[in-house]
Amino acid sequence: MTDSILRDAALASKAWPYEEARKLLKRYPEGKPGGAPVLFETGYGPSGLPHIGTFNEVLRTTMVRRAFETLSDQPTRLIAFSDDMDGLRKVPDNVPNGDMLAHYIGHPLTKVPDPFEKFESFAHHNNAMLRDFLDRFGFDYEFASSTDYYGSGKFDDALAQVLRNYQGIMDVMLPTLRAERQATYSPVLPISPKTGIVLQVPIEVLDPETGMIAFTDSDGERIEQSIFGGKAKLQWKADWAMRWVALGVDYEMAGKDLIDSVTQSGKIARVLGGRPPEGFNYELFLDAKGEKISKTKGNGLSIEQWLSYGPDESLAFYIYREPKKAKALHLGLIPRAVDDYWQFRAAYADQPVEQRLGNPVHHIHNGPPPEGALPVTFGLLLNLVGVMGEATKEQVWGYLANYLPGANAAAWPELDGLIDYAIRFVRDVAEKPVRRAPEGDEVLALQDLDRLLAGAGADASAEDLQNIVYEIGKARFGKEALRDWFKALYETLLGSSQGPRMGSFIALYGVENSRKLIAEALAKAA
Repeated sequence: MTDSILRDAALASKAWPYEEARKLLKRYPEGKPGGAPVLFETGYGPSGLPHIGTFNEVLRTTMVRRAFETLSDQPTRLIAFSDDMDGLRKVPDNVPNGDMLAHYIGHPLTKVPDPFEKFESFAHHNNAMLRDFLDRFGFDYEFASSTDYYGSGKFDDALAQVLRNYQGIMDVMLPTLRAERQATYSPVLPISPKTGIVLQVPIEVLDPETGMIAFTDSDGERIEQSIFGGKAKLQWKADWAMRWVALGVDYEMAGKDLIDSVTQSGKIARVLGGRPPEGFNYELFLDAKGEKISKTKGNGLSIEQWLSYGPDESLAFYIYREPKKAKALHLGLIPRAVDDYWQFRAAYADQPVEQRLGNPVHHIHNGPPPEGALPVTFGLLLNLVGVMGEATKEQVWGYLANYLPGANAAAWPELDGLIDYAIRFVRDVAEKPVRRAPEGDEVLALQDLDRLLAGAGADASAEDLQNIVYEIGKARFGKEALRDWFKALYETLLGSSQGPRMGSFIALYGVENSRKLIAEALAKAA
């Protein structure tokens, strides 16, 4: 596929990364002035342990960045910005030494001790966790720290501009606030020289050029100090806008809960003489109960949790799909994500270019995925391990070698990895199988199945075995009720409400082993 064919297809593609990338083409049809890189940004608040929702922004933004690079020859950069100068608002539920942290409410996160006692501060700990994972995925990004940018003076010019336009910013924000908040609101949050706390107090602008302001400290004393050099930070919406203008950010996405913040920050950016970035608002991830994921509640999945039970690609696949649809995020989603990823990967090679660009694996791998397909699904592996009980990797390969003559870890390295995930998932996550007794026609159908399997022989193919299962279902349940037959097989033989293609399972588990499962089920009905 030539670059020109790919670019022409990308210009018309309805895949959401290309739709987003085309916004940037309209923003800079002739390129960014001076040949400067188009700047993508993601933001992260290290007030709690990173979860998948945090990682999601970097991955999705990277997909848009790569899509833009397909459409344009313009250079790009990605900054992952940590708001680590924010004051600690409350103690997260999922960290140790909470009593210690409670003494640091209001202090910048980089001044709060690390409750895990590993890093210089709580923010440094959480930043390191995020960076480790971004590095693991090979993201091309530049990490930026709010504490560093404020403290080193990198934001001083932009802060002076904030003070010059102080009233204009107040005019944007005050109408959005309740009356009592209007009385105390300031877009500038000075840091107390006495307590080190980020103060939420009104200020008086004394001299924008030197950054001098006046405010009343928590003990009632009037303080005059500069906001330069890390002695103040900005309130959230003003901070976001200032950063866009100071850095020249061209693209940043945000969750649906921040739509109002995006709007107000965009207005402030214009007051400061800048241009808000392009972007879109994605829907939020929900936990298993349908509640919004929160870092401080700790009700979301950690990155490590997902990757204990599913490969990197399964996580990327789940994050790519339907970004504007609210989706649950829990461990039970992993098997489907794994199998869907492999299904799309297997289809890629035979698709025309237009379909390839809409295939999630194209965006996960930034182009064609690795060649190869799985000989069995992850769901089938889970069912096999489930009926085996305390399975070892060697035992699973034993079954696979009978099903796929010559199969071994060297020939199927990705399958070998999935076996590890399957064993851990069944051990730690999956509900323990509870096989019910067959009832009524189910008993007769299972007796038919046992008899026909005995005649099929150990070498029967998965397709032949599936035909046997199918014909018994038609005869005993009728074509319109085949679903009841398959459900009965899952519940009586596998102990679950859903399961694999039974012909494939019987071939993999073995005809004689499958007949033992049937015998155990029939014994319960006796």
